[in-house]
Amino acid sequence: MGQLRQEVEPDEVGLDPKALARLDGHFARQVDEGALPGCLMAVSRHGRLAHLLAYGYRDVRKQLPVGTDTLWRMYSMTKPVTSVAALMLMEEGRFGLDTPLADFLPAFAEPRVHTGGSGPELRTRPAEQPLLVRHLLTHTAGLTFGFYHAHPVDACYREAGIESSVLPGTDLAGICEAYARLPLQFEPGTQWNYSVATNVLGRLVEVVSGQDLAAFLGERIFAPLGMADAGFWVTEEQAPRLAELYGETEDGGIAPVPGLPLHGRPRLLSGSGGMVATAYDYHRFMEFLRRRGELDGVRLLGADTVAAMTSNQLPGGADLRSFGSPVHQDAGRAGLGFGLGVSVVTDPALGQSPAVRGTFGWSGVATTTFWVDPEHDLTVQFLTQLRPKGSHTVYPELKRLLHAALTD
Repeated sequence: MGQLRQEVEPDEVGLDPKALARLDGHFARQVDEGALPGCLMAVSRHGRLAHLLAYGYRDVRKQLPVGTDTLWRMYSMTKPVTSVAALMLMEEGRFGLDTPLADFLPAFAEPRVHTGGSGPELRTRPAEQPLLVRHLLTHTAGLTFGFYHAHPVDACYREAGIESSVLPGTDLAGICEAYARLPLQFEPGTQWNYSVATNVLGRLVEVVSGQDLAAFLGERIFAPLGMADAGFWVTEEQAPRLAELYGETEDGGIAPVPGLPLHGRPRLLSGSGGMVATAYDYHRFMEFLRRRGELDGVRLLGADTVAAMTSNQLPGGADLRSFGSPVHQDAGRAGLGFGLGVSVVTDPALGQSPAVRGTFGWSGVATTTFWVDPEHDLTVQFLTQLRPKGSHTVYPELKRLLHAALTD
């Protein structure tokens, strides 16, 4: 088990201690006012940890404090890890970005695309092109989520019992078979729609490697990078360190809500959102990406592959707002592209939060987030366990206050 420790004073690496104190105070107030249960924030520059905040509680009722060894449900921050697994197999020559998915997952051999109607009147046609590996990595496959309630295909997912991304009682193979029976929302490669695609990518990793996803990630990524606590479930020894999951209440407070079934090996190993880890674990993963595929003498990916992963891969340099499906055409998507498993800032002037071109990262539904800023040689992660009812202000506030701390 590793733990984060501050390695350098902030002003030694171009961070203003007074601005960081304001940042800490802002989130401490949110905890004290009951808007957040507790949080952990870590800021590194030039590969050295310069600022660390652990505040509040991992379990409010029991008054158990957040620690540097607290375990967090990472949810969609699992996706970049699964994407790295796929890219490792790609570098081994097992498949390419433009390999048809059906070469390994035959259930996706004859995808059909929605053309109109809904419910019993829903109409489809055969897709004009096959689903490709790149479509999974870039969320341009035409897959979706049932919880959007924005398109007739979303309703198909709900009717199939897939409200979020899983079907109760299935494993990863089974849920991917279920996805394959449903129509695509659009022709592959023609729009961006955040979706269940990374679960399918996780199943691709299993089929190609001959290992289940937990074994592959454990042996090929977690162990080499020293991510000792990362996995898809917690042991009896780890369980006391797992943070409680909370949701927002009608009166603006927070209350415990059900989370991932982490006590015991889950039937479905979700490459989209099943990972649990400590801040130290994810710090190791971020540093691996910042260093372009190598950490402490261990190289898992070539530098060019990481460069491709963290560069905008949307056609014509489009951003998520212009290329996104209707549910994603909000102002917050402007100036933000998508690489192979992470978002990428393409035009800072269009963004709603301070950023610089080339910054990449992703977030999770329980208000976890990370980003790597290559221009400032900066890595940031913020972890709490709160599922908000709507858009949360944590991310823009965090970015605004942190960028104010940069002195060079």
